Amino acid sequence: MSQKGISLFQLNQQIKNILSETFTSGVWIVAEISELRYNQNGHCYLELVEKDENSDQIIAKAKATIWSYTFRMLKPYFETTTSQPFSSGIKVLVNVNVEFQEIYGFSLNIKDIDPTYTLGDMAKRRREIIARLDEEGVLDMNKELIFPEIPKCIAIISSPTAAGCEDFVNQLENNTFGYKFHYKLFPAIMQGNNAEESIIAALDKINEYEAIFDIAVIIRGGGSQADLNCFDSYWLAFNIAQFPIPVLSGIGHERDETIVDLVAHTKVKTPTAAAEFLIDCFDECREYQNSLREQFLEEVNEVLLSSSEKLVHLTNKFSPMVSQILERKSNWLNLAKQRLKNAGTHLTGNQFHLQQKLNAQFQHSTQRRIENQKTLIKQLQLAIQTKIKRQVEQEKHNISLFEQSVKYLNPNNILEKGYTLSLKEGRIIKNIDQLSSQDIIETRFANGSVESQVQKINKKEKTQKTKLNTNG
Repeated sequence: MSQKGISLFQLNQQIKNILSETFTSGVWIVAEISELRYNQNGHCYLELVEKDENSDQIIAKAKATIWSYTFRMLKPYFETTTSQPFSSGIKVLVNVNVEFQEIYGFSLNIKDIDPTYTLGDMAKRRREIIARLDEEGVLDMNKELIFPEIPKCIAIISSPTAAGCEDFVNQLENNTFGYKFHYKLFPAIMQGNNAEESIIAALDKINEYEAIFDIAVIIRGGGSQADLNCFDSYWLAFNIAQFPIPVLSGIGHERDETIVDLVAHTKVKTPTAAAEFLIDCFDECREYQNSLREQFLEEVNEVLLSSSEKLVHLTNKFSPMVSQILERKSNWLNLAKQRLKNAGTHLTGNQFHLQQKLNAQFQHSTQRRIENQKTLIKQLQLAIQTKIKRQVEQEKHNISLFEQSVKYLNPNNILEKGYTLSLKEGRIIKNIDQLSSQDIIETRFANGSVESQVQKINKKEKTQKTKLNTNG
C-alpha cells in the first residue's frame, strides 16, 4: 500500500466486501425498465431507473442482468400472467442480488419477478390517466358532440395491411341496401411503441380536413392484450377526447374497454361491428323516414276524412244561405243598373253641352294663336333678311381686302420694285447657312433669271452684348 492511499483495486475490494456483508440475501426492489436487450447466449441486460413522481426526472439508475437459465423461466411467466411483453417502459417488482465486481462495477442480478405488481401498476396508471382527463375536463368532450344521423364521409385510422380494415371496408361496400359511403384511409401503426405517435399524427392530418368528414373511425384487427397497451396512453386519449368530430372506436378486443374506448364518442368491439353500426345509422334513418311517411299519410287521410264531413255539413248549411244572398244581390244589382242608366243619360247630356262649349272656346283660342304666330314669323323673316344682307356686304368687303393683300404679296410685284430672289435647287434661300462654297444658285429678276456659282461666303459676325458692371 502506498503511503498516500490505497489502490483502486483495493478500494473496489472494500466496496465489494461491504456490499456482500450488507446484502447477504436477495432484495425486492421497484423500478422501471429503461433499456432492455438480449445477446445470442440468451442473457438479458437491462437498465433500471426510478423517476420522480412530480417532475418525471430520473433520480436513480442501475445496470441489471438476468442470466439465460433464469430468463427462460421469468419471461414466459411474466408475459403469461400480465398478457403483455416483457419490454422497456414498464414498472416491475423484482428480487435482485446486489453485486459488485472490481472491473465491471455495481450491478443487480435479477432472480425473481412479481407480475402482480406490474398488473397493479398498470391498473393504477390507467386510473390516474382517467382521473387526469376528468380533472382537465376533456374526458367526455368527444361524447358531447352530435353524432351525424347519416355518417357518409368517414376518415379511417388503421394499418393499410390490417385484415380488420379490409373487413370494415367490405362490410360498408356490400351492405344490403346499397348505401353509399365515402371514406379515406389515414395509415397508422396500430401496436407497439410507435403506435401512439403514429395515431396522433393521423388525427392531425384528419383535423386539417375537418369540414369534409362526418366521423373518424379507429379500427384494428384482433390481437393480444399486450398489443392494445398503446390505447391506454394519456396523450392519445387526450387528442381523441378533444377531436372536433365524433370518433368511433373498433379496436377488436373482448376485454374491458381501453381508455381510447372510454373517451371516444362511441365504441364497438370489432371493425366489422363498427361497419354494422354505421349501416344501422342509415337503417334507422330509413326506418324513421318510412315511419314519418306512414304517419304523414295516416294524418292526411284523417284530415281529408274530417274535412270531407265538414264540407258536406257546410254544403247543406251553405246552400240556403247562398240562395238568399244571391236573391238579395240580384235585386240590388237590378236597382243599381237602373240608377246607372239614369245617371248615364244625365251625364251624357251634360257632357254634350260642355263639349260644344269647349269646342267653341278652342276654335277661338286656336285662331287667335295662329294670327299671333303669323305676325311673329313675318317679323323674323324681315330680321333674317336684313341680317343676311348686312353679312353679305361685310364678306364682300373682306374678300376685296384679301385680294389686295394677295396681289401686294405676289413675288412678281416685289421683283418689279427692283428686288431679286435667290433659289437653290428650286427653293428660296432664306439664310446664308443654307449655302456652301461651289453651290449653284438661281437669281430671279422681274424680266429673267441668271445662274451663278458661290465662290466665297461672307457671314456677319454675331454681335455680343456686353454687360456693364457698375461699382457704386
